[in-house]
Amino acid sequence: HVQLVESGGGSAQAGGSLTLSCTVSGDIESRHCMGWFRQVPGKEREGVALISSPGGGGPLYEDSVRDRYRLTRDNRKNTLTLRIDNLKPEDTGTYYCATRGGFVCGPSIAHTGRMEYWGQGTQVTVS
Repeated sequence: HVQLVESGGGSAQAGGSLTLSCTVSGDIESRHCMGWFRQVPGKEREGVALISSPGGGGPLYEDSVRDRYRLTRDNRKNTLTLRIDNLKPEDTGTYYCATRGGFVCGPSIAHTGRMEYWGQGTQVTVS
């Protein structure tokens, strides 16, 4: 059983910063892709930032956020951190942490395969 727990969401002002954290526990594969997905009402959940296992390549970002989002992972602690700078109203949504087995996430944010495990989500509201 794999569990993902997100934290760090909330309300923030445009122009500010926010950090989301995700802790993974349980029977996770030693090599796994991890990432953050965002969902807004009426739209499909989309990947915004993913990162492969160490050595599998740098983070992948959705084009509209790559200049403001920074994704890091700590493999010793099995944590994933997403920092969002210069917040914009379009960053509003529910952010889900997810993971799946595998050395690399994929060639691009749009081709990362199906994630196996998901957190419950954390709400981010930017005004």
